[in-house]
Amino acid sequence: MRSGQLSSTVRSMHVLAEHVLGAGLYAVTGHIGLAVAPGGFGTPVGAVDQLGGRWSVAHGVLVLDRADGARQEAPITTVRSAAQFFGATAGMPATVYPPATPFEPDAPLAIDRAAAERIGAWLALGAEALAELAGAHAEDGPTPATLWPEHFDLGLSLAEVNYGVSPGDDDHAEPYLYVGPWSPRSGEFWNEPFGASVAAPVIGSVADAMVFFEQGRACAAAEE
Repeated sequence: MRSGQLSSTVRSMHVLAEHVLGAGLYAVTGHIGLAVAPGGFGTPVGAVDQLGGRWSVAHGVLVLDRADGARQEAPITTVRSAAQFFGATAGMPATVYPPATPFEPDAPLAIDRAAAERIGAWLALGAEALAELAGAHAEDGPTPATLWPEHFDLGLSLAEVNYGVSPGDDDHAEPYLYVGPWSPRSGEFWNEPFGASVAAPVIGSVADAMVFFEQGRACAAAEE
């Protein structure tokens, strides 16, 4: 897989997260937080009744799992067609937050199937690691893991430190994990302006992810 295929797929998924799934969820529930879904990401399970089903981008296609158990799929082409498929109004309102991606409803969206599968697997691994982290430190009041459409990453906060999973962005060609303390830290572990990151090729399992998250937690606590 070429890096260009991965980055273009991430960008297209980010657009869908903001201007279709996030916008549609906000219109009905007043919330924008998405979730990891099998093979990708989608609206929260708790919003199924309000939306008439679960909307997701999974395995490189649009998926509507209806509340009655029926499933529909459609190819990803444009924001407008995706919104029509889900029965949503396209476009994240600027009154919610300034969208990070342009609203171009008829611009073609480039989705590479292999890249989509890799992103889906990475988000699933990250979600499992974040759930394990939250369970191990429940006494510190972790927030629910949420996939935020504006950043297009999955994260939670624990004791004033953010932990998350990104499929990649303008500054990172590869998917990565991150640890971001709310206040600056110094030291060898902190290799990013926002804290620390580690690229996906270094992380082969949930256990590897947990090692990184726990190291970040320990370093953040030691340097308060």
